[in-house]
Amino acid sequence: MALLIDLFGYLSVVIHGLTIIAQSMMIGAVIFLVFLARPFAAELGDAGSVIFHRVGIVGAWAAVALILSETATILLQGSVLMGTVELSLVDILSAGFAIAAQIKIVCAVVLIIIFTRFSQVVPAPLLLAVIGCEIAAATLTTHAVARIDNRLILAIFEGLHQLGAAIWVGGIPCFLVALNRCDRGDQWRRVGKRFSQLSMVGVGCIVLSALVMSWAYIGDLAGFYGTAFGVMVFAKAMMLLGLLVLGGMNYLTVERLRADPGTSINRMKRFAEVEIGVGFTIFFAAASLTSVPPAVDLTSDRVTWSAIVERNTPRFPSLVSPDHSDLAIPELQQKLDLEAIHDKAGAAPPAFIPGAGYMPPRNASDIAWSEYNHHWAGLIVTLIGLLAAMNRAGLRWARHWPVLFLALAAFLFLRSDPEVWPLGSIGFWDSMRDSEVVQHRMFVVLIVGFAVFEWRVRAKELVRSKAALVFPLMTALGGALLLAHSHQISNVKQQLLIEITHTPLALAGVTAGWARWLELRLDGRAARIAGWVWPWAIFLCGVILLSYREI
Repeated sequence: MALLIDLFGYLSVVIHGLTIIAQSMMIGAVIFLVFLARPFAAELGDAGSVIFHRVGIVGAWAAVALILSETATILLQGSVLMGTVELSLVDILSAGFAIAAQIKIVCAVVLIIIFTRFSQVVPAPLLLAVIGCEIAAATLTTHAVARIDNRLILAIFEGLHQLGAAIWVGGIPCFLVALNRCDRGDQWRRVGKRFSQLSMVGVGCIVLSALVMSWAYIGDLAGFYGTAFGVMVFAKAMMLLGLLVLGGMNYLTVERLRADPGTSINRMKRFAEVEIGVGFTIFFAAASLTSVPPAVDLTSDRVTWSAIVERNTPRFPSLVSPDHSDLAIPELQQKLDLEAIHDKAGAAPPAFIPGAGYMPPRNASDIAWSEYNHHWAGLIVTLIGLLAAMNRAGLRWARHWPVLFLALAAFLFLRSDPEVWPLGSIGFWDSMRDSEVVQHRMFVVLIVGFAVFEWRVRAKELVRSKAALVFPLMTALGGALLLAHSHQISNVKQQLLIEITHTPLALAGVTAGWARWLELRLDGRAARIAGWVWPWAIFLCGVILLSYREI
């Protein structure tokens, strides 16, 4: 129980992100069924009946995933409440978050029954009513419900925002199913045109609601760049712009099908795959927003624009590490040990206990240690980007650049958390009580994973396309996880300044991952362009790390 409480914040963000994904896919399947699969079933012939069936399968599995994620939410939050404030099970199940989860579970069960048994006979208004109930329940756990003023209006726009995301991003998996089952240009054009129309409605819902909620939750420009809430909204906006570009290019492909039914739709499929990945990353960013207060509520401890400019002004990287003994925790531990010897009190208490509920002590040496880590990591990543670009230019000897990721992983494993094993006195398993340490270990595992796979791909040991896809997927996943990464620093301004640095790093990582994906999945000129984008995106990650500062 104690370990669960320690990791509660991070786990709740991850589970909430999975919940948003499952909910959006389930609602997206319903919208796709009602407005595309069912009306076009007869017109598309045999392909139409198969699409109708497959969309039902997608929606049913998304509903199952939603039930599991909502159950996990109840269990996680309920366990923490029972272990901290000693609430009864009845009290927990009657709490607002649990009531919302139970309503969503009931809606999901109803949709599973409809998808698997009665999808052809249930009238569209009933299907839309079920997802309306689902969205209404989902708004009960948003920032809108916690507001004092304009609660109902904000709740309506929160629901509109979720509906728009579900129509567009949540419907793309069904769109891919339809494209793969059709085999003629006229069928692709009909499906593409209708989904483009649905996507435009979804985009309209997203943009309109985003403008209203930005005004209500951020308020002014200072709240946009000076708070964690505003920075995360900025990250979502940048990824949304990328999705709009991809969606616009797919729309052009649909228009070309009108003039030439023989136009290849391969690019449309691959762009849709990337839209799914970037869209899901946005969903995790949205989940992270629930863990921070709206900018309008943070009137103090905001970061000024001058502080941001000063912090991000380039300077020569720090490549000399302070001594481990000069760090705050070892220094404090040494002092406690000496006091215990002087007082003859036996073993001294530990200077810091992971998960004890307080921030670890930090001093100037800790800051220098962190900057040294980021700067050396930046050198390695910059070199990786350069070698990858050289390999892309035809230099065969540069193909072993993934080996440098293994060196990066070893470096991070040793130095990311100097207070824990193998450098510090805190044991490996005890350190897992600290969410920041857990996140660092996850990044190390990701780096090792895609380094090994990509190295073997470059060495021609793995020639199957699925093996080659591991690197872009794990790179994109690393960027997504970095958006949810948090630092245990008591100074709110310093924490935000670090997050401002990590946000473009995460966006560059997401770009690198999905550009590499497109290089592998496309052909011709588009693949060549994508093949040049991702090495320089990795190079940009290195440059950002080289400019990292904490003072």
